[in-house]
This record gives sequence, structure tokens and C-alpha cells, in this order.
Amino acid sequence: MEQLNELKIATTVETDNHTWFRAARVEDFPANGGACVKYGDQQIAVFNFTRRNEWYACQNLCPHKMQMALSRGMIGSQEGEPKVACPFHKKTFSLRNGQCLNAEEQNITVYPVRIENGFVYIGVAKP
Repeated sequence: MEQLNELKIATTVETDNHTWFRAARVEDFPANGGACVKYGDQQIAVFNFTRRNEWYACQNLCPHKMQMALSRGMIGSQEGEPKVACPFHKKTFSLRNGQCLNAEEQNITVYPVRIENGFVYIGVAKP
């Protein structure tokens, strides 16, 4: 799973609460896996969860050991909750709300995702 290139600022759209940026084409993401995109100085893990027909995005930084690794994590479900497991430490996080599901770890930031015209857009909260 490779890091996808940061796209030009012209690929952003402003709404009341978010700046939506075009991350990449849908086909650039592996089925049932993730890839990392960069927006400014942020690394964002994006997941194409085809088994659920859903898309998710979260910070790429695992808070356990502060490694940029979540985009390479395994995705699955726990009692119906979509989750990602850090590939190094096996800490699992909800892809809906960022809550750590199997430890007393810090929660992670999640981002809304939308698909339009074959592109994946990520919503970053405005400051």
C-alpha cells in the first residue's frame, strides 16, 4: 500500500464545517485495504471497505507508539463496528468515531468521506 501524492489546492471545496479535498481516484485504493494520502502536513489513512460497501478515513498516526502505520492496518468488524488494527501493535480503532476498542489508548481522528464522479473526497474540519 503506497502513499498517494498530495493533490493541488484547486481540488478543494469549502462547506460550512469542512474543507473537502480530492484525495485520489477510487481505483487508486485497494479493495478491503488502505492507502495514505497527504493533505498539508497531515497524513490520512483512507480505507476502501468493499465488504461493507463503505469508505472511511482516519489519521495515519497510531497513538500507541506514534508511528505512521494505520493505512497499512487490517480492517474488519467488531460487533458490527468497522475497525482498523495497527499492523505493529494490534490496537484497534473504530473507523466511525475513532474510539480505541481494545485498550485504554487515545482515540484517533476520523474524517468524513464521499465519493463523487470516480474520486474520493476527504472532509477536514475547519479550525
